[in-house]
Amino acid sequence: MEGIYDLAVIGAGPAGLTAAIYAARARLKTVVLESFALVSQVSLTEEIENYPGFVEGIKGFELLQNFKRQAERFGAEFVLQEAVAIEKREKIWIIRTSPPGSVKSLAVIVATGASAKKLGIKGEDKFRGKGVSYCATCDGAFFRNKVVCVIGGGDTAVEEALFLTRFASKVKLIHRRQQLRAAKILQERVFSHFQVELVLNSLPQEIVGEGKVSGVKVLNKETRKENIIECEGVFIFVGNVPNTDFVKSLLGCDEGGYIEVDAGMKTSQEGIFACGDCCSKFLRQVVTACGDGAVAAFSVQKYLEDLKGITYN
Repeated sequence: MEGIYDLAVIGAGPAGLTAAIYAARARLKTVVLESFALVSQVSLTEEIENYPGFVEGIKGFELLQNFKRQAERFGAEFVLQEAVAIEKREKIWIIRTSPPGSVKSLAVIVATGASAKKLGIKGEDKFRGKGVSYCATCDGAFFRNKVVCVIGGGDTAVEEALFLTRFASKVKLIHRRQQLRAAKILQERVFSHFQVELVLNSLPQEIVGEGKVSGVKVLNKETRKENIIECEGVFIFVGNVPNTDFVKSLLGCDEGGYIEVDAGMKTSQEGIFACGDCCSKFLRQVVTACGDGAVAAFSVQKYLEDLKGITYN
């Protein structure tokens, strides 16, 4: 069994790191596969104020670093490899990686999270990196004293709109419905902020400009009239898509590509578990991802005890 781990965790977000903490603490030989290509959304979040125990809030990147140090403290190993495929050889799962390589383990936890969803409108790809962004924390400072648009109406969109007021002279929040979906406390903040202008009941049609962004063409759903909302930057927060392409042919997934799991985080393949935002679930938050990770690690522990014939009775 030399060179074979008890558990390989794919993904280093809250779910994967929590799973690594619990597994390593249970003395399972654990490795976590991190990827430069799939950066946890939490690491790009300026501040998390609803994670229990942090009364004043905590920066997303700082919280993740705390998780990682805790996992390392219990003996979890970390490798910078992106999983591209998973296959089975007898009782061993082999994870093919990029750069080319492989990791072997008795059990696998998929915790690859999700990525920002595209709008799919004209001009979006053309101006990506030239005024179109999906991360206010990453790119907000480039728009100091400029007018920007934020597209979306959920928690993330409103949180990022408020964050952008630190840099932009004006933030125009565009949402396709008449009401926002964000938590009430966030709505109260954005409604009362003098730098935020609401553009509701409006469907983005195109991102326009010559060489760089100059505005967003929107369709008013009530009047059916089109007009251009002038801005120099566009930040898009309209949901997420799961990072599951590499396992869609192996694991049972729903129509959206999210991995289907049971209450123990078990997937359709024996020995593979999944947790966090890549799973089909009701609520996607840091705290629920951590809960998923703990459950997945416990399920792995029981699975390996049965596999090795050392079940405690």
